Parts: sequence; C-alpha cells; structure tokens
Amino acid sequence: MIEQAKTIIQAATRIVSFSGAGLSAESGISTFRDAQTGGMWAKHDPMRLASPQGFEEDPKLVIQWYGQRRKDIAAAVPNQAHCALAARSDIINVTQNVDDLLHRAGAAQIIELHGTIARDRCHSSCGFNEAVPMNDPPVLRDCPNCGSQLRPAVVWFGESLPTDAWDKAERACSDCDVLLVIGTSAAVYPAAGLIALAKSAGAKIIIVNTQTSDASHLADFELLGKASEVVPQLLH
Repeated sequence: MIEQAKTIIQAATRIVSFSGAGLSAESGISTFRDAQTGGMWAKHDPMRLASPQGFEEDPKLVIQWYGQRRKDIAAAVPNQAHCALAARSDIINVTQNVDDLLHRAGAAQIIELHGTIARDRCHSSCGFNEAVPMNDPPVLRDCPNCGSQLRPAVVWFGESLPTDAWDKAERACSDCDVLLVIGTSAAVYPAAGLIALAKSAGAKIIIVNTQTSDASHLADFELLGKASEVVPQLLH
C-alpha cells in the first residue's frame, strides 16, 4: 500500500499535508491533555489553562503552564517526518500543532490553524505580536502598546481560528491533488472538516496514523504506523 500511495504522490502536482499531534509525538511533544497527567498540572482543568476565561481568572497560572510547555518544545528536535515534509518545498503544510518543529525542520510553506506557541500576542487584540525565546520564556507581562496582558498566540477553547490561516487552508485543500493526513484523530472541528473538503474536491486522501480515526472512511489509503517511518517512505 505504501508503494501504491507513493505512486499517487509522485504523480501529483499539488500536495497538501494536514497534520495533528501525532506528527510531533515522536519528538517527545505530548498532546495538551497528555501533558496534564503528571506533576502539578494534573489537578488543573484544561479550560483554566487554555481559555480566555481561564486566563482572565488566573493569568499567572496560565503563563506558568505555557512556560513549561515552551521549555519542553525547545528541548525537542524535529523527527524524520518533519524533515521529510520540509525537504519537499512544494508541499503546503496545514497543521493543527502549535509547536515550531516544522519551522525548525526548514519547511517552506506552513499554515498554522491553531496559532503558534512560539509567539505572544496582546490579549486585547490591539495587534501587538512578537516572538518569544522558547528556552527562556517570559513571565506574565503587559503589552507595550496598550497595557493589556500578553498571552501565547494560540487558539484557545471558544476562540475562532485565524481568518487568514483558515482561508489559506481552505483554498489549499480545495485545490490539491493529494491530501496527506498525518497524526490526527480528525475529531477537532472546524479543522477536521478540511479532509472532507479535499475529498469532495477530488483529492486523493492518504492517511498516516498509529490507529484508525474519524477520517478513516474518507481514506483512499490508510497507512497505520509511526509518522517518522511512513512519511519518509512516501516522500523520498
């Protein structure tokens, strides 16, 4: 099946990857919920750590949580799946991940549907946005533009996806020959709806995951295995 899927990819002129947490799992990046199963974070409600309401109630707690996440990501390295995608400058990478591993692997085209943990932005949306040092993340601080508080530039529960990123992702998935779906449960909407969008537009759907998902019924090829092993085979 890998060889058949590889043949489809080789014949394609417009390839889009759509990735989730499984792409970065082998780099040691735990999912949001997995990261709360141990230590001091186990007792905290996810809604307090990743929602506008939680930030407004206890911004210091939220920034402490994201500070630890940033340090964990800084200590991680891109795996072979990141590198295989990055080696193909023709591939548009639509990702639900907020880590910076695709960037660090050297990927040229990245659409971040859920924002990025590598930047801070003004919580009052005055427009201020800046990169932060991941290995030495800042503490809670005020926006230099308006005096509100700065927060990670990620999409929290209850927030809309960035309009620009969503529009680009829709266009890419509507116009691709192949959608390579990597490491996602396809359970988080609206992002997961991009798979059905690509399918309805005539794209071949190739899924790489460690287990079946909510998108399994849409797959032309479903390849069960580690992303770091399967993706390089498909793209080299």
